Amino acid sequence: MLTGERAVARTGLDAVALKPAECDVRRALDVPLPTVAVDYEGRDHLPDPDVLAEVAAEKRLRLTTPVRADGFDPLGDDSLWETVPSAVRRVLVAGHGAYLSDEERRRAVAPRLRAARDRVPDAWVGTEGIERLALAAGGTQYELLSRSTVRDVRALRAAGFDGRVAVYAPTVLSDDEDAALDAVGAYAARRRPVARALPDDAATDAGATGRAREVLSAAVRDYALVGGPDQVADQIRALKDAGVDVVVGYPARGVDEFCG
Repeated sequence: MLTGERAVARTGLDAVALKPAECDVRRALDVPLPTVAVDYEGRDHLPDPDVLAEVAAEKRLRLTTPVRADGFDPLGDDSLWETVPSAVRRVLVAGHGAYLSDEERRRAVAPRLRAARDRVPDAWVGTEGIERLALAAGGTQYELLSRSTVRDVRALRAAGFDGRVAVYAPTVLSDDEDAALDAVGAYAARRRPVARALPDDAATDAGATGRAREVLSAAVRDYALVGGPDQVADQIRALKDAGVDVVVGYPARGVDEFCG
């Protein structure tokens, strides 16, 4: 069975996404992919500038930047902007509410996206919850994988959109269903269509049974890349055929799966 570097190479993934609350982002140096996207999980987990510079010296590094958050607000407190090394590129997002204060969540997104794009014209723009604003802001559109991604990207291309599209997908390099449910079952269960279909108080991991397990088994494959390397490669090929330019995999079972 293929593992680690050889498995990731077989998938066709273009980039790895890492969460700094889960691992030292320097682990990106061990992953055999050229591009790294570092998620934002609150100011307490923002990697040290020296660490970012170390990774950016070896990889194409993108740092998620919440434009409403103090420190990164281009129309307010932008004190953290200049602490990020110049070699680090950006992913501009509205910011997940879990990592923002009530005041930050009330700030208008559109003018901040425009101002931030003026500062970093090569930034990717995260579309979650702000799809129309992101499209208006321009730049590479950075989307979460969903059951409609292939259809949506094909529609964008048919309508004449010629910009770049990147897709973020939790990834499980295993065809073991229990492993997939333990890794991404809860993630898939938070998606609105899945939540509506699940029985009340159902388990969302490998302990799911009956109707809940049936729903989750399909959902983890709609909202994540799941399977052996060749199966994941088929999913990525379908995304690329639809018009996706970059597929970013988040190692849902830990970064060791991508480099061990």
